[in-house]
Amino acid sequence: MLRKLGLLLLVGCFFSLSAHAQSVTDQIEVFGGYSFMHYDTSPSFNTNGWELSGQYKLKPWLGAVVDVDGHYGNFEGVNSVLHDYLVGPQVSFPARVSPFAHVLVGAGHFAANGRSDTSGAYGFGFGIDTTVAPQFAWRIVQIDVVHTHLFNQAENNARVSTGIVIHF
Repeated sequence: MLRKLGLLLLVGCFFSLSAHAQSVTDQIEVFGGYSFMHYDTSPSFNTNGWELSGQYKLKPWLGAVVDVDGHYGNFEGVNSVLHDYLVGPQVSFPARVSPFAHVLVGAGHFAANGRSDTSGAYGFGFGIDTTVAPQFAWRIVQIDVVHTHLFNQAENNARVSTGIVIHF
């Protein structure tokens, strides 16, 4: 049910994107910054990494987001890498201090010690941006829960990010 809803939202966003492409008021936002992720595995562990996202504003309060991250850490003495590739709609309150929320779907890929696995992934989260200059904002915080199902084990991973947002 959740996968079907996520796919429906994604398709709707992309159809809206193509219909909106002729508008003169198009706006693109690019975010890049530091990301911390707590993996809900047994045993659990923490990683550090990066997050990049791009948002195409369909309306001042609605956008389509592409979100990619990379997290690196040590799991039971073995170096590990996880990348998430997510897309979905984001709603925001356009103001100097701008809260936002999003629902994302996509894939997660984990690799460690010669073993790897890829699974579907979905997440939801919220954050707060604040304008620091006409084309720049600081993403004070973004908090997400990213669900994956790697190596036949479900994980609800907590991700916290901060960084710079550039408006085009």
